[in-house]
Amino acid sequence: MEERLQKLMAQTGFGSRRQCEEIIAQKRVTVNGRLAHLGDKADLHHDDVRVDGKRLPAPEQKLYIMLHKPWGILSDEDDTGEGRTTARQLIQVEGHLYPVGRLDKNSVGLMLFTNDGELAHKLTHPSFEHEKIYRVKVSGQPSNEVLRQWARGVELEDGMTAPARVRLEKQEDEYAWIRITMREGRKRQIRRVATLLGHTVLHLHREQLGPLKLGDLPLGKWRHLTRPEISQLRRYVLGDRRPNVPRRRSSFGNPRR
Repeated sequence: MEERLQKLMAQTGFGSRRQCEEIIAQKRVTVNGRLAHLGDKADLHHDDVRVDGKRLPAPEQKLYIMLHKPWGILSDEDDTGEGRTTARQLIQVEGHLYPVGRLDKNSVGLMLFTNDGELAHKLTHPSFEHEKIYRVKVSGQPSNEVLRQWARGVELEDGMTAPARVRLEKQEDEYAWIRITMREGRKRQIRRVATLLGHTVLHLHREQLGPLKLGDLPLGKWRHLTRPEISQLRRYVLGDRRPNVPRRRSSFGNPRR
C-alpha cells in the first residue's frame, strides 16, 4: 500500500515526519531513481526509495488471519504445557502473530491473528470496548428474568458486568440457545455469568469480532482476510465507528414465533 514518503521514512528511523519532510525538501530522497518531492507516495514492497543513496528496507508485510478455533485448543502460547496444541500451531504461516480475541480451551469460534501491533492493541485493550457476538447453549430453560439480569449486568467477583444484548433463540426441554452481543471480554465471563444465574454453558461459539464475521469457514481451518475485510477492520478499529451495543441500557428478547 502506498504511503507518503515522510511517513515511510519516519517508520524506518529517519526522525519525525517534520524532519523527514525537510530531508525531502533538501532533495536527498529518490524514488525509483527519480528525485522525490513533498507529497509523493511509495510502497516499500515495490518501490526503490533511497535517502542519501541508501535504500529504505521494506517493512514486514502485515498479516491478518482468521481462524475457526476448535474445541480443546489453547488460544495463547503462554498458557500451553508440553504436548498441548495451541491455536497458533494450526496456522501454517511463519513469523510472530498476535492472537486477538482469545477463547478458553472449551470454547470455539472466530479468532484473529495478526502482526499489526497497533491494530492488535486496539482490538484487545478493554478500554476500546469492541463488539463481540456469541451463540451459547446453556442448560435448562432461562426465564425472562434471567435474560433481563444477564442483559443489565451481574456482580461477579471481579466487579459488575457491563450491559449486553441477550436474546433467546431456541428453547428445548433440557437446554436453550442464547445469542449474546457484548463489549467486555473478561476471563470466562459468559460461563461465570451463566453459573451465577443458575445455568451451565454447554457450548460457546463466537460468531463475530468487531466487523469480522466467521461465515462458513470450517471448524479448525484458517484463511487470510480479504482486502475489503482488512480495510473495514482498520476503519472500525483506527477510525470512526458507531457500536450498537447499549452502554447504559440493556435489552433482551425471546425467539420469534
